[in-house]
Amino acid sequence: MLEAHLRAPEEQSLPVFDPDAERPVPPLSRQDGATLGRLVGIMRRLLAPGGCPWDREQSLETLRKYVLEEACEVMDAIDSKDRGALREELGDLLLQVVFQAELTRAEGAFAIDDVIAAIVDKLVRRHPHVFGHMDAKDADEVLRNWERIKAQEKGERGVLGGVPRSMPALARAQRVGEKVARVGFDWADAQGSRAKVDEELGELDRAVAAADADAIEEEMGDTLFALVNLSRHLELDAEGALRKTIEKFSTRFAHVEKRVREAHGGWGDAGEGKGRLSLEVLDQYWQEAKAAR
Repeated sequence: MLEAHLRAPEEQSLPVFDPDAERPVPPLSRQDGATLGRLVGIMRRLLAPGGCPWDREQSLETLRKYVLEEACEVMDAIDSKDRGALREELGDLLLQVVFQAELTRAEGAFAIDDVIAAIVDKLVRRHPHVFGHMDAKDADEVLRNWERIKAQEKGERGVLGGVPRSMPALARAQRVGEKVARVGFDWADAQGSRAKVDEELGELDRAVAAADADAIEEEMGDTLFALVNLSRHLELDAEGALRKTIEKFSTRFAHVEKRVREAHGGWGDAGEGKGRLSLEVLDQYWQEAKAAR
């Protein structure tokens, strides 16, 4: 199939990428995406006979992990506030879109222009307050209209049908909470959500006391879900909050590790439980790290 749909450029008059040709990037005010075709041409050349062996071995399934990886690198670049890094990572993510669109072209399913047309049509349909005759007084009303139009488009898929199962669990939990809240299935305020956290913690404590492994897992999940809902009511991003805490922990633990190397020559056999440093000693180094913040 790939051979049939992706013949060499000279056989199919594909756009040919000339690495020696100078193609200056237009000034920001004049950039309109016209150069996207050059990326498509490069990708088609890589997938054509005589192209890149690695690229030609890929499938939608093998590329799946790279979509998530590149999206996470975009998020890291946003957090770093490094616009140069963000430009690079957005390019890597865009490559994944073009790459997969070329693989589906080979299947005879769709290609990049179909992808663009679909999102353009969707944006126009779901912004009737901009492209139609509907009014929206604020962002909340825009979201309500978006969900209503989306529900009409998707038919009986259900309120939660559009939440990807592959999302990270915390992000998925928060998105589920947002979705059901828009149809009224939610606590009236943060106070009710906070009380639910206490309720779930009590049930978790009882499961732990009973040493019931299945119940512990279930109640831990319920507690985490309740905490995510509380985050939503407090207008916090649960995934982002946890990510910041992990970064903070990692930075402080790096200080602990540095002090262990300096004062004790390293962890030694601590990983096997032999000669393990006391928690009191490690906590002293941890407190140093906290104080140095």
